[in-house]
Amino acid sequence: MPTTETNEHKSLREAVSALGKRHGRTYDREALWAEAAKLGYLGVNLPEEYGGGGGGIAELSIVLEELGAAGAPLLMMIVSPAICGTVIARFGTESQKQDWLPALADGTRTMAFGITEPDAGSNSHRISTTARRDGADWLLTGRKVFVSGVDIADATLIVGRTEDSRTGRLKPCLFIVPRDAPGFDRRRIEMELDAPEKQFELTLDDVRLPAEALVGDEDAGLLQLFAGLNPERIMTAAFAIGMGRYALSQAITYARERTVWDTPIGAHQAIAHPLAQAHIDLELARLMMQKAAHLYDEGDDVGAGEAANMAKYAAGEACVKAVDQAVHTLGGNGLTREFGIASLITAARVARIAPVSREMILNYVSHQTLGLPKSY
Repeated sequence: MPTTETNEHKSLREAVSALGKRHGRTYDREALWAEAAKLGYLGVNLPEEYGGGGGGIAELSIVLEELGAAGAPLLMMIVSPAICGTVIARFGTESQKQDWLPALADGTRTMAFGITEPDAGSNSHRISTTARRDGADWLLTGRKVFVSGVDIADATLIVGRTEDSRTGRLKPCLFIVPRDAPGFDRRRIEMELDAPEKQFELTLDDVRLPAEALVGDEDAGLLQLFAGLNPERIMTAAFAIGMGRYALSQAITYARERTVWDTPIGAHQAIAHPLAQAHIDLELARLMMQKAAHLYDEGDDVGAGEAANMAKYAAGEACVKAVDQAVHTLGGNGLTREFGIASLITAARVARIAPVSREMILNYVSHQTLGLPKSY
């Protein structure tokens, strides 16, 4: 795997950074989304023949990281082009590709992603949203929670389960559910998290879907599901690294300028060393994120799965520490609106919790990488 970025990647970073800085911390989500789409950044990972940039998750993660580092992250990038766009590009029918990919790439349409359920938590094997055949159609019934951006998405990619006629067991499948489908209802979840994208609980009450709503092969559900979940973890790492870099940059500027007893506070090791440690942790997390993106783009789904989990874990921890140290560096000013980092205290925790908790990642590594026995 490359250990240094290509000139193309460096140029992409610079261009996206300039875009993010033009919009800044008080960015308007719709305006930034539209400009990022116009410049080709939203669909940079999607195939060229469908209007995308022909790149991969490596390029898309650069876009999200740099927007986050400028204080203007776009959460729906994790969902719409990274998860949904990737799944459709890899497994969708030609009709689904023609219908969705150009629109996801140019930002005119967005897609949400629904997997989490109230009673399933981290155990995806307990997903109870089920799909059953009714003639040529599917009937989808169940509930989802913590689904981002459903109100602004044209459809939601729902993870359900269908019965295997050979074994009678339930297997995961993916369905495209239009926002206005009868029986598809949403309720906003009130969050302490201050973000442009809102969270929703979804109820699906015998939502009737045509056969073409099923994405890919009915018998390849797990493969298709993780084709979306691995990019989700990589992009969450990018989201966290960008957020951590933004907080750290605010703290560094403050530590250089804030003077007490005729000395900038950044000259004191009690201030300087924790900031240096935060920078090191973010850089290390970025290296693992780049490894994960490289493996995924090379088609190594197994290797990417391990690296993506590690990258998400490392980035979440680094982000929380960077934000905490940034707030602490500014003292009382760290809690004011003027500096814009207090709200990141809550936002940084998202990278530890979603899309999978750090404890479940430690379970994955201990079982899958180290070969230790399970306790559950």
